[in-house]
Amino acid sequence: MALEVCVKAAVGAPDVLGDCPFSQRVLLTLEEKNLPYKMHLINVSDKPQWFLAISPEGKVPVLKNDDKWVPDSDVITGILEEKYPEPSLKTPPEFASVGSKIFGAFVTFLKSKDSSDGSEKALLDELEALEAHLKTHDGPFIAGGKVSAVDLSLAPKLYHLKVALGHYKSWSVPESLPHVHGYMKALFSLDSFEKTKTEEKYVIAGWEHKVNP
Repeated sequence: MALEVCVKAAVGAPDVLGDCPFSQRVLLTLEEKNLPYKMHLINVSDKPQWFLAISPEGKVPVLKNDDKWVPDSDVITGILEEKYPEPSLKTPPEFASVGSKIFGAFVTFLKSKDSSDGSEKALLDELEALEAHLKTHDGPFIAGGKVSAVDLSLAPKLYHLKVALGHYKSWSVPESLPHVHGYMKALFSLDSFEKTKTEEKYVIAGWEHKVNP
């Protein structure tokens, strides 16, 4: 039986998969575990009543687990790992927090209107820390040759970083971080990523109101 999951629909295109990195993380996990699923696209600017009944906070993603709808991508991916342990996507605990501050630093820099506020350097520091990890460990992924949960969390966030900063700030990851470039290439070429990513134009549309409130 297919698992049911509610994810964000694209801004201005309610029938198309949207740009939520947390929704994509759950879809990536389902794909990498080869689990059949049924996707409900939620228009977050006009949430249907049935959805608010199962997700009172109106947040996506939510996954149906034993007749109960569960929110939060951390919780959902934990449940999927526990219930469907093969293939394992467990990240060794010592690598679990690699890259965890990149998304917050990216959002701050993206929204920044002051080039001297240190937000660009804060993002570069986080990317340099990722570079250092990748350089000193066998890759192409964070825990080695096999994709794991930490990669599936980071992949959508790095995609947003690439697309949104490229569009709004003409900024890209410096060439001085070759391992980060290689890592992003490895993530973005996964079959599961190709299947679950939204188009770049929807990533751009999704950030519009945050960049230009």
